[in-house]
Amino acid sequence: MNAIQQHMLDLYVAARTDTAPPPRPGDHDLRVLLEARVHRRVLAVFAGRRTGDPAAGAGRASC
Repeated sequence: MNAIQQHMLDLYVAARTDTAPPPRPGDHDLRVLLEARVHRRVLAVFAGRRTGDPAAGAGRASC
């Protein structure tokens, strides 16, 4: 069963049980990718590594 078939089945079950329908496949992919990037940067900061963000040191003068 692929994602579309599973979604159609979930929609049918939601309609029969009067519950909220599930989100369409792929609706939250961009949000998940952005949150994963933020999470990876937070872990890097906790580990004391550079985040690779060029804007992070833009306000500091070089010594």
